Amino acid sequence: MLKQRLLTALILIPLAVGWMFFLPFDYFTLGAVLICLLASREWGRFVWPEQPSWLALPMGGVLAVTLFLAPTSHLLSMSIPVWVEGILVAGALWWLFAVWMVVRYPRSASCWRTSRWLKAGFGLLTLLPFFWAMLLLRSYQYAQDTQYGGWALFFVMLLVWCADSGAYFCGRALGRHKLMPAVSPKKTIEGLLGGLVLATAVAAITAYGFLTADENRLAVIVSAVLAVLASVLGDLAESLFKREAGLKDSGSLLPGHGGVLDRIDSLTAALPVFVISYLLLS
Repeated sequence: MLKQRLLTALILIPLAVGWMFFLPFDYFTLGAVLICLLASREWGRFVWPEQPSWLALPMGGVLAVTLFLAPTSHLLSMSIPVWVEGILVAGALWWLFAVWMVVRYPRSASCWRTSRWLKAGFGLLTLLPFFWAMLLLRSYQYAQDTQYGGWALFFVMLLVWCADSGAYFCGRALGRHKLMPAVSPKKTIEGLLGGLVLATAVAAITAYGFLTADENRLAVIVSAVLAVLASVLGDLAESLFKREAGLKDSGSLLPGHGGVLDRIDSLTAALPVFVISYLLLS
């Protein structure tokens, strides 16, 4: 298993770096579409295990319609349609609702576990804001520096990785109190706090070490903290849906790592929360 994980990581890391930094924006967008379609197919296993691929069809249609209504040229000119901001707000509201789902689980599941339409809707509210958050971050200041947005996207990903690493090591060393045992028995409150402290330190170092005085450093740090908290929720929410579906992993596309959704679950919450927070605070 460890050998598979390492081999898969050695393949994925250069692909991810090339996708974030070196592809023209239109090709970056196609990569984001592919990620969301693969993730939606895996979400389909939560909704309809016998025919999991069906969810990728409406997801593809929704992505195509939204891209038609908001061409990438609008984003590159820093013109964000109001309805795209509405998608991000809808995503933030969905994650607020997910807090209740996770905290009240398993009692909360009685409201949605038998409804395929609700579970499919949850998938749409998870992946569509995630998609647009990726595009908005990657297109940030694109006219001035084509790679600036890549660093912005990498920054949020780095926060999530630091939070995961800090939570793992602090949880192993100090973990005594379970965070959400009904959803994810291994997560602890001490791990959460350790990950939050490490990610906040990284955000502060980045804000004061790399950003100019013209940029709103406090907005970056506050948005980073909210994104890290959201990332934990994204992980817990996917664990909840996998538990309900009786699955260990969302898929098997990435040997040693599970599915695409297993790799991006934290980011599906962290990215839109970071973007909408920064837009509101800056």
